[in-house]
Amino acid sequence: MQTTDDTFLVTGGTGNTGRRVAARLAGLGHRARAGSRRPPAGQAAPGVEHARFDWDDASTHAPALAGVRGLYLVPPVAASDPAAPMLPFLRTARSLGVRRVVLLSSSAIPEGDEGGANGDSRLGLGAVHRAVREEFPEWAVLQPSWFMQNFTGDHIHAHSIRADDEIVTATGDGRVGFVDVEDIAEVGVRALTDARPHNTAHLITGPEALSYADVAATVSGLAGRSVRHRAIGYEAMRERLTASGIPERFADLLAGMDRAISEGAEDRTSPTVERVTGRPPRTFAAHAAANTAAWKRN
Repeated sequence: MQTTDDTFLVTGGTGNTGRRVAARLAGLGHRARAGSRRPPAGQAAPGVEHARFDWDDASTHAPALAGVRGLYLVPPVAASDPAAPMLPFLRTARSLGVRRVVLLSSSAIPEGDEGGANGDSRLGLGAVHRAVREEFPEWAVLQPSWFMQNFTGDHIHAHSIRADDEIVTATGDGRVGFVDVEDIAEVGVRALTDARPHNTAHLITGPEALSYADVAATVSGLAGRSVRHRAIGYEAMRERLTASGIPERFADLLAGMDRAISEGAEDRTSPTVERVTGRPPRTFAAHAAANTAAWKRN
């Protein structure tokens, strides 16, 4: 059972879900340790301590884990093989007494998936899912759909809305159960702190599946100007992502995920948020209405 005396390490502690998880843990009276290469810009959330943590520097791992019993595990961003640093880190965590692990994965990556024949950047993340389930007595894996914040935060879609009044994807008419990062974080905190471990994988979506054209229509209505969805092919999407500075192998993965969406892979919703938190997930319309400043041109 978790108590307010437990210390939780949040890797990716300054990122989209990590900073929210750390802040919620601290707000509940837990000791929250946010691991990242550098301290957060600006003032940290009250009660959250910073620990230097670098996936590429194993000497930072054990100090960050000192006294930790619960771990929120965010994979290294855009890594070609996330399992390479993550699996040894998990062994270190287990040896130092960590009992509960909550892994942030993706709805697009099933357990055991070690990547395609071309070695995309999912390589090994499904194996990390399996290791968490098999090696820790208390665990959960979060498998969220695409983030609503992709349209309102520091993301290529938000930038293209501001600059060009368009959202460009290779998803065609495919639909996605977009989910608010706040909902993902709340499910993650429940998985970390509930007295009974969840010991399951949670598919996490919003309340409805929307096409990118649906998203563009909602943004248009709130931004006060016409925003369209421009559908392009896989190759063109991969080139666009690479040109934006995304590493080639990660661009291959993202363009491939767009293609999967066009084939219906993400056209689904899940009751997880309401089942775990007791309230329904936030709609995209509500998220967009609260973030209209994101689309103001500079």
